[in-house]
Amino acid sequence: MRTFEYIQRAAALLALSLALGCSSYASRTEDALASFRSGDFAGAAREYADEDVTDSTFLSGVEAGTAWFTAGDWTASRTAFERAERESYDIEGRALVSANDLGEGLASWVLNDTASAYMGEGFERVYLHAFLGLCYLAEGKLEDVLVEVRRSNRLLEVEEELYDHKYEAGGLGHFLSAITYELMGRPDDAFIDYMRMADKGVGLDLAGPALVRLAKAYNRDEFLPSLTQRFGDITPPPAQAASIVVIAGVGLGPQKEERSLGVETVDGLLKVAVPHFVRRGQPVGNLRLVLGDGIGSVRTATLEKVAEIAKENLDDRVVKIALKSIARTVAKRELTKQLQDDIGILGRLAGDVFSFVSERADLRFWQTLPDSWQAARLFVEPGSHGLRLEAGPAGSAELGQFQLEPGETMFVIARTIDSRLYVHTLGGTPVPVNPTSEVQP
Repeated sequence: MRTFEYIQRAAALLALSLALGCSSYASRTEDALASFRSGDFAGAAREYADEDVTDSTFLSGVEAGTAWFTAGDWTASRTAFERAERESYDIEGRALVSANDLGEGLASWVLNDTASAYMGEGFERVYLHAFLGLCYLAEGKLEDVLVEVRRSNRLLEVEEELYDHKYEAGGLGHFLSAITYELMGRPDDAFIDYMRMADKGVGLDLAGPALVRLAKAYNRDEFLPSLTQRFGDITPPPAQAASIVVIAGVGLGPQKEERSLGVETVDGLLKVAVPHFVRRGQPVGNLRLVLGDGIGSVRTATLEKVAEIAKENLDDRVVKIALKSIARTVAKRELTKQLQDDIGILGRLAGDVFSFVSERADLRFWQTLPDSWQAARLFVEPGSHGLRLEAGPAGSAELGQFQLEPGETMFVIARTIDSRLYVHTLGGTPVPVNPTSEVQP
């Protein structure tokens, strides 16, 4: 009778192994990602929003949110991102109280890491709030922008504290905050954010000139010598100049793959599996904003390299991931040994198959993130300007003619995916170009 119970247990392990080996996150979302890469953002958003596809409320929210954002539907994007935010709210709250609490909360010892609900990696939650800040910027809700970027920057600090690692990150959050403060007429606060970018060494091509400009415009003479020595001197734009700010997500972020090692022992199979990121090829290096007359232009500078940050953040956790995998596989080996002792080769087979199939790396990740965040700012005389955005292999987009008022800031929100360019404009007054003339008899 007892032998029959062990046979039932072995059969159950084989059935569970079959279920566990069915599909990965990448295979389940293959159609959704294909829709995203082809430009069908509404279709991609609908597919990602289906939690039967993603098996994660967090990933359903951020993936659908990215698709809607790239489509320029700011409200739908914000709604999706807020759904992901609600899912990760508890773990974020613990992180903001104590980095140690975050570490303990993530130290789950389960069947495999995919058995836990996915709340986003630390760097992903940082970008979630940066994206929410961009949505609020598009909706003109400046105070809300500041709330989100503060949370984004604080979560980044928690990751750095937890792993004792300074990432070259925070460029997007601080740039958004600085620009928002300038829009609100708070140059002193903007100066602080640009200074933080300089201190972190991120987005220096943007932060440096901005610091020199603000120091000259607002008589911060005590900073000028060191700033001009580091970043060079600039001629500040006229007081009533308008400006055009480009914020671009460039490329497609890295993909997550498994690295595993299986070792056959006399007591059963030992397998250790960990994830790692592989950067995709990126056809587009940067973008260039060109004025219609061809005289003025500016290239985007990198605010932060998402793919590198993702890899560094995962590398900081990989030892803990490997230790968990080792502990689990040792426990599974003991199960295999017991089954072999009780029912022989069938037990050994069931245990080995279960150990091999069930010990999987967690390959869930936010796959629609860009490879990098880039930005540029061009100051122009008030008036009418034709604008074109160029993206090398991804082509160019004629944005049209816009009337810019004195002191006005217009935004160009762009995304490149493979060899495609998508652009949306915020602000400025569109001006009809080449109106139809009356036909002369």
